[in-house]
Amino acid sequence: MNVSDFDYELPQELIAQDPLEDRSSSRLLVLNKETGEFRHDVFYNIIDELNPGDCLVINDTRVIPARLYGVKEGTGAGIEVLLLKRKENDTWETLVKPGKKAKPGTVISFGDGKLKGTVVDVVEEGNRLIRFEYEGIFEEVLDELGQMPLPPYITHVLQDKNRYQTVYAKHDGSAAAPTAGLHFTNELLAQIEAKGVKIARVTLHVGLGTFRPVKVENVLEHHMHSEFFMVDEEAAALINRTKAEGHRVISVGTTSCRTLESATTEDGVVHATSGWTEIFIYPGYKFKAIDALITNFHLPQSTLLMLVSALAGRENMLAAYEEAVKERYRFFSFGDAMFIR
Repeated sequence: MNVSDFDYELPQELIAQDPLEDRSSSRLLVLNKETGEFRHDVFYNIIDELNPGDCLVINDTRVIPARLYGVKEGTGAGIEVLLLKRKENDTWETLVKPGKKAKPGTVISFGDGKLKGTVVDVVEEGNRLIRFEYEGIFEEVLDELGQMPLPPYITHVLQDKNRYQTVYAKHDGSAAAPTAGLHFTNELLAQIEAKGVKIARVTLHVGLGTFRPVKVENVLEHHMHSEFFMVDEEAAALINRTKAEGHRVISVGTTSCRTLESATTEDGVVHATSGWTEIFIYPGYKFKAIDALITNFHLPQSTLLMLVSALAGRENMLAAYEEAVKERYRFFSFGDAMFIR
């Protein structure tokens, strides 16, 4: 299986640069994973696709303003730092640009010295471990100095930080938003619950690897980045009860999907657990937990396109993407949605 098997032509102007004013007014392509049939709708009508007893699984991670712009002490050279993972206390694994200016021992100053970082090590893939010093609470300093880590294909400035955040975001830690959740409003979620659909919350902190291109031609040679996830007792019990009663488990986004598939054993039982997952889902994978998926449109040749192809079939998925391009859907993080049922 080659990476090129998951390619498609996407005109640049279809990459959404700004969020819609109304989150739930995105377009929705509904795809039947068994037949490959699809139809067009609007996202707020997702409620019509959900049945009483179904369980919607959402990822309540919260994006941190993880992009920092600073200067190298001594030379004043500009340096950009992207926080990836908190390793311990005030030491983070980061992506630094330009890396050659950030050798171990380098001190970087942010916000006229409100925050200082010392490069302590160079690790896998050239990432830097940086130990930060500051006064007060780190999250508050970061909120003041940091910017939202929008993906590289978004070039517009985000006017409102909250628009790259789901309305149910709770646990700080993501370097990217779980974008399928961006379409939900509090009102829509209330209507869904009133219909008798259960909502389970899980957490997966999305890593930068979400945007990294697959650099090998053979899919099987690709190594997935690791991401931290949590499933608590309440969520596990709710999902297991849904399955036992014969109803559907519907994942909101590939992040919720990877979380559930990581926490589920071969017998289909979801367990309360937390840890790091490197799960890589591509065609041939047998899903243990989810029955359906709400998702955005993903980059050509990406691991996320491979995941949705595993659920719906590669040919069905590429045909749906071709239709979405033809119908001028908006793509990627601020783009339109798909329901794979």
